[in-house]
Amino acid sequence: MKSPIRNKTSKENLKSSQSLNNTKSNDDQILEILEKLKKVYQKKILPVEQEYEFEHFNTSSLTPADISSKPMILLIGQYSVVSFELGKTTFIKHLLGKEYQGCNIGPEPTTDKFFAIEGVALNSEPKIIPGNAAGVDTSLPYSSLEFGQNFLNRFQVSQISSSILDSITLIDTPGILSGEKQTRNYDFNGVIEWFAERADMILIIFDAHKLDISDEFKAVINNIKKNDEKIKVVLNKADQVNSQQLMRVYGALMWSLGKVLATPEVPRVYIGSFWDEPLRFNDFETLLVAEQRDLLKDIRQLPRMGMIRKINDIIKRARLAKVHAIIISHLKSNMPGFFGKKDKQQELLLNLEQEFHKIEQIFHISRGDFPDVTKFKERLTYFKIDKFNKLDKNLLAKIDEALNETLPQLLKLFPQNATSNEGINLNLESNPFEETNVAPPPDKMWSYEMIDRQSYVKKFKALNPVDGKVSGAAAKPVLEEFGLEKSELVKIWKLADIDKDGFLDADEFVTSMWLCEVRKRGWINEIPENLPPTMIPNYKK
Repeated sequence: MKSPIRNKTSKENLKSSQSLNNTKSNDDQILEILEKLKKVYQKKILPVEQEYEFEHFNTSSLTPADISSKPMILLIGQYSVVSFELGKTTFIKHLLGKEYQGCNIGPEPTTDKFFAIEGVALNSEPKIIPGNAAGVDTSLPYSSLEFGQNFLNRFQVSQISSSILDSITLIDTPGILSGEKQTRNYDFNGVIEWFAERADMILIIFDAHKLDISDEFKAVINNIKKNDEKIKVVLNKADQVNSQQLMRVYGALMWSLGKVLATPEVPRVYIGSFWDEPLRFNDFETLLVAEQRDLLKDIRQLPRMGMIRKINDIIKRARLAKVHAIIISHLKSNMPGFFGKKDKQQELLLNLEQEFHKIEQIFHISRGDFPDVTKFKERLTYFKIDKFNKLDKNLLAKIDEALNETLPQLLKLFPQNATSNEGINLNLESNPFEETNVAPPPDKMWSYEMIDRQSYVKKFKALNPVDGKVSGAAAKPVLEEFGLEKSELVKIWKLADIDKDGFLDADEFVTSMWLCEVRKRGWINEIPENLPPTMIPNYKK
């Protein structure tokens, strides 16, 4: 019987905590909720997982670093032999405005490793953390990646300074080649499943000119479709086909996804050209820009909703762990005391689907909460059912308390205005401060690394540079679009021409555009006499 005193205290604590919300900042409240979430998992959910070997049938147990980690975006896709660049890595380069440490873009299958791409402090040197070191660092959310030495040799953490990575982490995965399954010496699908469970968004990337889905890719998608609410699809390089072809490609993609995912609704598909090359067909440029904005808007929402997503994922995991405990204990209760154990185990495995149906009727469990019977049976064969623990009602009561009381209370404690705050400082078109006219802090405004250079580089390429540079005559019409005084444009040109050769290369052109932007927005009253050192790319210093 539940203690009425405990229930009263729980309500009083909730009321007290809600009253504190009026005096605490959103950040403080979220940190407080985060600590409570860790305790709930450690004390009420993890014991059930450990008692009934849950991590051997599901992904490994969560660590404190898993729970407190930044929102994560998992990118998966096939390798395109038609394209001269690997779609995922090119997409990430476009998103960040630069290449990350360790990436390699080329005509051959380049990304043969898993990369966790994280942000570091502004002006910090980019670095690579090898998989073995990342796997033992408890401050990073990778210590529960238990897929062996062969996998760790293929895993790295790439840390670079980027405004986008202040709030999210990107996971770049090896491109999936047809027939590659036999060449791997680690559980590739298991690794993908591990990241998918912890990700806030899963982006499946297709090139518009290559839609055939290999058997290996189908297996990967099947493995992650239990996280279907996180899955989004990117139809990249859509400018490489004309509008009529695009309609056919889109229809074929929707048909293929419907067959693989086997769900009534297919995921959201973003049609875009997420690379820095000029559009080949621009008769639907407006559509591509609108789709790109939608995707970037969805990405910037992730930090705002990250805590709610974590609570939701732990609720989902707790329900799965509870059902798992009931299944294991039910099978255990059917085992004989002394003789015939082996035969009985074979019988239970053979009739596992019927046993699931019995459990559903006895315990009134929703069929949707049961694991995949084929996968469960496959993993169960490695255990002796009679060695499992019996059902511990006290442990089950704790997980019920977490599901019915504690976790819903944490959701109520979530600050109501948290989702109205700014998310990632993510560029939608021209610069990282697109949606506000308030001057950013000087250390960000005068940092070349913080400038989102994508649109500027596109304009630079449209000027048809010669030997990688444009003249003053070529750049003049673009710079004049800002409506600044001629004397200011002359000053900006001199500052941007860092190597003083009378021409602007791509980085110098970006600098000139950013100086014009800053002055136009009124963030400065006059053009500085000298270019701040932080506005000079490292290789030019």
